[in-house]
Order: sequence, then C-alpha cells, then structure tokens
Amino acid sequence: MEIIKTKEEMGAVWRELKSRGRTLGLVPTMGYLHNGHVSLIKRSQKECSATAVSIFVNPTQFGPGEDYDSYPRDRQRDIDITSKEGVDFLFIPETKEMYDENHLSYVCVEKMDRVMCGNFRENHFRGVCTVVLKLFNIIKPDYAFFGEKDFQQLMIIKKMVKDLDVSIKIIGCETIREPDGLAMSSRNKYLSQKERINAIILRNTILFAEEEIKKRCRNLEEIKKECLKILNADESIKNVDYFDIRDPETLDELKSVQSSPQNILLAGAVYIGATRLIDNKVFLL
Repeated sequence: MEIIKTKEEMGAVWRELKSRGRTLGLVPTMGYLHNGHVSLIKRSQKECSATAVSIFVNPTQFGPGEDYDSYPRDRQRDIDITSKEGVDFLFIPETKEMYDENHLSYVCVEKMDRVMCGNFRENHFRGVCTVVLKLFNIIKPDYAFFGEKDFQQLMIIKKMVKDLDVSIKIIGCETIREPDGLAMSSRNKYLSQKERINAIILRNTILFAEEEIKKRCRNLEEIKKECLKILNADESIKNVDYFDIRDPETLDELKSVQSSPQNILLAGAVYIGATRLIDNKVFLL
C-alpha cells in the first residue's frame, strides 16, 4: 500500500493509472475505521482496478461546539486496517494541504442541505460537499463509495455530482450494523456501556414506524408524533433532533402515502448522552 500525503503525489498516481486504462475507486473517510468502512473498501475492490482510501477529519463540516477536536483519531490503526484489506493508495493529507489560509470557496446544495441534519448543523453539508469535491478533483476517481447510514449526505453528494456535471459514479452501500442492529459509526466509541445498550432505541423506533406505515391505517403525521413521543420518553436520550418521514430522492417531507407504490425514507437523529447518533431506513410501500 502506498501512503500519499500531498496533492502532487496523488496527481502522479491517478495520471499513471489513467495512462494504463485502470479504473480507480475512492472511499472517503474521516478515519477511525470500522467494518462499515471495510465493506466500502471491499465493494470498491470488486468494482475497480485500484482502490484509494482518504482519511481526513474535515474541519469545515464541524460547527461551533461540535466534536472536531475530540473526534476519534488513530492513524496507525487506520494504516494497519487499510494495509490488511489490500488498499492500493491511502491519502492522508494535513489540513494545510487541503485548505490554504485564504480559502474562500465553498459548495452548497440548496434546499436539501437545510432539512434533517442540516436543520441542526449549520453549514455542515457545505463543508461536506466542499471537501468531497476537492477530494474528487485531487484523486480523480471513476467511482466513489459512500455508506447509506449517512443517507442525507449520500443524496446531497449525488445531487452535487449531477448538477455540476462531475464525471464520477456515486455508489451507495448498505449500512453495516452491530448484531443488535445499531448502525456502525466511529462515534459509537463515545458511548458508555449503558448508553451502548440503550442506543438501539432509534433503530427500533424506525422499524416501528415502518410497520405502522405499512398497515396504512394511520396518517403519517400521527405516526411521526408517536415516534417522537417514544424517543422523548426514553431516559437514555438526552435530546431528539428530528424524526422524519421523507421522499428518499428529494428529501421532501411526506404528508401522506400514495395508492401506488412509493419509496419512503425514515430517518432520525438523537443524542444518547453526549453522543449524536443517526439512522435511517428506505423501504418500498
């Protein structure tokens, strides 16, 4: 595995790959890798001639009071994991390599970045889109692989790529879960033993909502209110940011269900203690 730290080094890599007609897959991460990331790596290796993983804790997607400084980091552990998985290139730039002192340009996907997590994390998706587009321009992948756990992020990036005519195929990959159903996340490390046991409440509430919607005997607003009531009543939850029922393509809120088949997104974000967890499910009704 080749470890790359500068844009210039990365440029030499992709130019050499293109000259040989090889396809390059990118798995963008913020590090502290887990089995969810490994599943993305394996998917890239299946689809592409070569695989690059980027590790960069992006400061522009963290707001005031968020966990940028304390976000879990373990570079050697990440190097060991990517090496073991047979990653071809590991891109680990420093902040000054990605953003110079006079950086003034940002990318926004309007409307979609103001709902759900965007309603609670101002400029979060502006930071995500900016760093992802920078990584695309630096690494020049043919494919990029993102987990469906961050579903809003996935759909915003797909929209950005479509609207800005970026010639990269975005692949969404299934959420990898712990045996009890909790979505794998680097932030799960923050949970205490008791919090970890209780953290499954969000997943269970999403599954409850799915079953209630499939019964077609209650309107969506009633189901949403009941789910919020369940979450707010749970003593392990410090705060509920949102629990939404939305169109998975546009992220528009759904007020009713159609008589014809439609896809439905259930998504929520809660704080278990000081740890913010998100989860979602898309299903066909």
